[in-house]
Amino acid sequence: MCGIVAYLGKKPAQPILIEGLKRLEYRGYDSAGVALINPDKGGIRVIKSSGRISVLEELLSEPDPKEVVGIGHTRWATHGEPNTINAHPHLDYTGKIAIAHNGIIENYSTLKTWLITKGCKFVSETDTEVIANLIGYLYSNTDGEDAPRDGQNRFEWAVQHALNELVGTYGLAIVCTDFPDMLIGAKKGSPLIFGLGKNEYLIASDAAAIVEHTTQVIYLADNEMVTITPKGFHTKTIDNIEIHKELKQIEFSLSAIELDGFKHYMLKEIYEQPKALNMCLGGRLDMRDGRIVLGGISKYWREFTRAKRIVINACGTAWHAGLIGEYLIEQLARINTETHYASEFRYRNPIIEDDTVVIAISQSGETADTLAAVEQAKERGAVTLGIVNVVGSTIARTTDAGVYLRVGPEIGVASTKAFTAQVAVLAMLAIELGRRRHLSTEQVRFYIEELSKIPAKIEEVLSLSEHIKKIAEATCDRENWLFLGRGFNYPVALEGALKLKEISYIHAEGLPAAEMKHGPIALITKGMPAVFIATKCSQYEKIIGNIEEVRARGGRTIIVASQGDENIKQYADFLISVPDVPEELQPMVTVVPLQILAYHAAVLRGHDVDKPRNLAKSVTVE
Repeated sequence: MCGIVAYLGKKPAQPILIEGLKRLEYRGYDSAGVALINPDKGGIRVIKSSGRISVLEELLSEPDPKEVVGIGHTRWATHGEPNTINAHPHLDYTGKIAIAHNGIIENYSTLKTWLITKGCKFVSETDTEVIANLIGYLYSNTDGEDAPRDGQNRFEWAVQHALNELVGTYGLAIVCTDFPDMLIGAKKGSPLIFGLGKNEYLIASDAAAIVEHTTQVIYLADNEMVTITPKGFHTKTIDNIEIHKELKQIEFSLSAIELDGFKHYMLKEIYEQPKALNMCLGGRLDMRDGRIVLGGISKYWREFTRAKRIVINACGTAWHAGLIGEYLIEQLARINTETHYASEFRYRNPIIEDDTVVIAISQSGETADTLAAVEQAKERGAVTLGIVNVVGSTIARTTDAGVYLRVGPEIGVASTKAFTAQVAVLAMLAIELGRRRHLSTEQVRFYIEELSKIPAKIEEVLSLSEHIKKIAEATCDRENWLFLGRGFNYPVALEGALKLKEISYIHAEGLPAAEMKHGPIALITKGMPAVFIATKCSQYEKIIGNIEEVRARGGRTIIVASQGDENIKQYADFLISVPDVPEELQPMVTVVPLQILAYHAAVLRGHDVDKPRNLAKSVTVE
């Protein structure tokens, strides 16, 4: 992985590929490259480099107007270190075929050994080169009875037969010098979309790469491929069955993925949270009738209401949102709920009984571990619900029902607005389930009204950015932090610690505040920052005791507290006061100062906030 863009049209392909790759930079990468078909010279021009796209640009010559077909890739290393040799695109051993690949091929070692016995040469350490060589070998050497004799059909046959031998995941863009006006895309377990422009076609792993050129796209499903020529395109399965795919409209514009005057995408998205939440909540809070309207699951309310158990699967930030969802559903709907790391759920032998509902949470809708957990849940008979942001994503198409976040594209690798929207969706789900089970009309109206106020309260928190920056200036030199919370704010502590780790590279540990004394208290040294979420809640007095434990050992306390709380000032080295919110809904407000704190700490330490090292935005491999 991480990003693919490919072009076939009448314009020089090189600048379009570079532009598309730059729009995919937010996904994280360690090398980049392009491969361009040169019909006059009868070959493929491959230029690639480790490092940033700016390094690749320095190696490129002026665009050749005759090079109108090409593929590009940004790589996030899985097999082989990040260097120029391992960068994509990769050529096959004949030099005729080039491919860009997202995903992981699990049986690459076996295939590589076999291909070497057949005389295929390898130059990289990647699993991707196996795909190129397997296609090349089948195209050049196999004379099976079912192999077509004419060129293009034979090449498609070779691609299909190669893909049927692969175990793992792939999103692929493929070109061949024998067919300089042809481009092939294929997908299994890694996102790939096909865009139709005016006299041009594009393939990409993310709509952001192509939205400037077209908003009309086809989302390929697993085991599907598309073959494109200037005369048009056709879609089929890798088993050579013709299929019809409907054109879809990309849901966002180019302006939605621009910085719009902000220094970083992460900062922009932190500040977009009031607007994003209004979009998420819009049309879903029925104040008049005192109910929640979620059209994507309207046919499944019966199953949800009667559920004896709800299982939430997610990874990373989405897992933290899921943990808040667990608390919300149990508190408001009184349904037994468990939150699992999707990466662990898929390899266990989970118990899925009758009347179990499985919820999958993923910003991209393509997270490999979460998707696998959904598939396992469906196999065992569970009703599945997807909470995703990206329209048409794999999880959205795979689950029985779903709710879109509707917050617009999230470019920053460190998720912010998607997290608050995930919590908002889970809150709406919990409120409506509660209404259908036992909550009174007055209780439901109270929660709906308070939920509608959250965007304005986040707006108040955003005004504290400069104050929070001063706190970061005083503390960001320390390499070890604690984040502590109780109840609904325990997952917020986890999320605050994760944000600091992701972008500032400071070691941070999030804990339930009561657990500190069971071991982690040994870590506290003089001056060590300890962030407490200590808003007015049912465990307020208990967390005050935890704050005193840290202060007694020389720790410096950064406290997120409710506005007007005069008592807590005496315990705070640094105080961040946020608007008062009902305890169940506090996480959407209390997380925002922690996002801002992590952002300022990272900038002050000189890090690239939007491109944190070793991280990818959408983790489409295990």
